[in-house]
Amino acid sequence: MFDATAPTPAKPTETNPTQANPTPANLIRLDPATASALTEPAGAGFHLIDTTMMYAPQSGGVKRYLSAKRAWLGRRRPDIRHTLVVPGARTEAHGEGLVTVAAARLPFGNGYRMPASLTRWETVLRMLEPDVIEAGDVFVPGHAALYAGDSLGVPVVGFCHTDAAALAALHFGEWAEAPTFNFWAQAYQRFDHVVAPSRHMAARLADAGVHRLSIQQLGVDTALFNPARGDRARLIRRLGAPADTRLLVFAGRPAREKNIDAMVAAVERLGAPYKLLLVGAGKDTTWSPNVISLDFERDPVRLAALLASCDAALHANENEIFGLFVLEAMAAGLPVVGSRRGGVGELIDRTVGQPAENVEPSGLAEAIEALFARDMAEVSRAARRRAQTRHGWDATFEALARLYAQLIAGRAREQLPLTA
Repeated sequence: MFDATAPTPAKPTETNPTQANPTPANLIRLDPATASALTEPAGAGFHLIDTTMMYAPQSGGVKRYLSAKRAWLGRRRPDIRHTLVVPGARTEAHGEGLVTVAAARLPFGNGYRMPASLTRWETVLRMLEPDVIEAGDVFVPGHAALYAGDSLGVPVVGFCHTDAAALAALHFGEWAEAPTFNFWAQAYQRFDHVVAPSRHMAARLADAGVHRLSIQQLGVDTALFNPARGDRARLIRRLGAPADTRLLVFAGRPAREKNIDAMVAAVERLGAPYKLLLVGAGKDTTWSPNVISLDFERDPVRLAALLASCDAALHANENEIFGLFVLEAMAAGLPVVGSRRGGVGELIDRTVGQPAENVEPSGLAEAIEALFARDMAEVSRAARRRAQTRHGWDATFEALARLYAQLIAGRAREQLPLTA
């Protein structure tokens, strides 16, 4: 186990991020079994570290992406050793491939933790001796990844899961957008390569001066999220709803950017027979009789069954950078009502759902009514088919594995000694 009481060096400065680093063994001590597990080579492949603060018991898309990647690598690329470095109560190794770094829990943060020690995080990354690092944010883990990559001479990829500037404007006011955008832009400019999950996000990054950039959409497990898991009659009985209910669903965190109030207001405007099922997002809130709230569902099989038992999905965040819930709903055979803008607008059209003119209650209500006036069975089949043919995880992770290998090879060429 890591010794969290060991002394730590001063934080590297922005002007001199490569200042001399003490030997990692002088900073954090390992017991022999843990040290062996963390440093054992893994065949002819390479060692990939994924690190992010956006990983918690009730995490959303980032955790599902990392979990899917881990499963896919184990199944399809066992030559690639994969380690997750994420926040936890203590700094320690949890079996093979998972390391936590001590971080304080955020109040009212649904289990999320805020890393405070950049030096400690960087030290853990260096001790693990990766060949490539992917950072899922530009906060402490992202900056620690940059410092560790520079110290070790390995490439660092930034996967842009969040538009921090848009979130700052939403939560703190428009005054916060410009300084946050500048911080966000400067951080992503430092990565060896940046991955965006949508054209929407790639355009934002390009505006931020990020040029080493590619677009890689996320995927969905179409075997897990499958219409065959649905039992609509059973769910309707469980919810105590009339048999003729038109049941819409949204599953996600109760975050302000999800625009949950607009979804609720849209269904309230429509009235019977429409109902909205909120999974996780409506926790601890009392709504009208038109809205039903269920707790966050940790079990992916139970979540998949819930989605497949509904009639349609609803998504109201027009600044969503991708929208993994939308893919999961489509794979479960649900038509989707969502924004024409942002990452969701790149996933849905009239073939697989009903794009809304706007995400105000009136715009969402109009789109919902228009969807249910169509042949829902046909749109449902099209949504499932779209998820199967365009959005399987294989394409996502095969492309990322190629990117990692290319970056490692490129860094190796840069480090070759010059010959006369």
